[in-house]
Amino acid sequence: MKRKLLTLAVASALWITGCAAPGSQRGPDPGHGLQTFGEGVAHLMLSPFMIVAGLMEGIAALPYFLGEGVHEINRGMREANANVSLDETYRYAYDKPLAQVPDDGDTGKVFRDMDEATAHFQKVLRGYGVEEYRRYHLTAIRNADREGYTLYAVIYRPAETIRVPEKSGSGRVVTLGPSDRAYYQPHAQDAEGRPLDLVIDWAGVPRTSIRTQKGQAILMTLAANSVLLNRRSDEYWSTEAAWIDGGFRDVVATRKSYLDRRMGLDS
Repeated sequence: MKRKLLTLAVASALWITGCAAPGSQRGPDPGHGLQTFGEGVAHLMLSPFMIVAGLMEGIAALPYFLGEGVHEINRGMREANANVSLDETYRYAYDKPLAQVPDDGDTGKVFRDMDEATAHFQKVLRGYGVEEYRRYHLTAIRNADREGYTLYAVIYRPAETIRVPEKSGSGRVVTLGPSDRAYYQPHAQDAEGRPLDLVIDWAGVPRTSIRTQKGQAILMTLAANSVLLNRRSDEYWSTEAAWIDGGFRDVVATRKSYLDRRMGLDS
């Protein structure tokens, strides 16, 4: 594991220098190309540079991987010494060796809700040997679902049952557990004002990005690597506030512009 982490760290140093943070650049026209972005970048051939960049950027890089078949993506991830590749995700989450999976990644298993997504994700972390795998969750903010966008996050939550203010801002305090839908939303503080969730990674993307099993498997693979690389995304909370306030297209467009530069597609 240490060797893999070192390989990614050294490789990432070659392209991180000089790049601005995602929130520091003005994005393009937020209505331009975002829905097609969710379908994947057509005919994009992933170079080793792009594979490493995608692994380091985490789940926000998902749409850039969608144009390739799962076997080619897996080969690139293995060559980049990713801690978790698609091979491990299919084996641990779906009990299916990748060698038996068609190139479109479809074996008939697609999650519909974040509780199911989290259950698959925790299987991947458990399979890799993460001791506190039950503390990691996949979450979603869905206020823009009708417009076609969802804000996803990977969080670490130290408690199984939480007592938190409602996200609606009503002031009402609720107790939530794994069977509650609102449990699979990030919560910055509990009802007493104490810090609660640690955001590992996040992505605001068109919903089409994870409508297929391949998209969902890539999401879980990138998320697992973010956990193992000890990522932390404290900027998420201001992004979530802007998203809920109606700025979801700006969030997506700004991140896409930033990622285009990271992936070497801004020319």
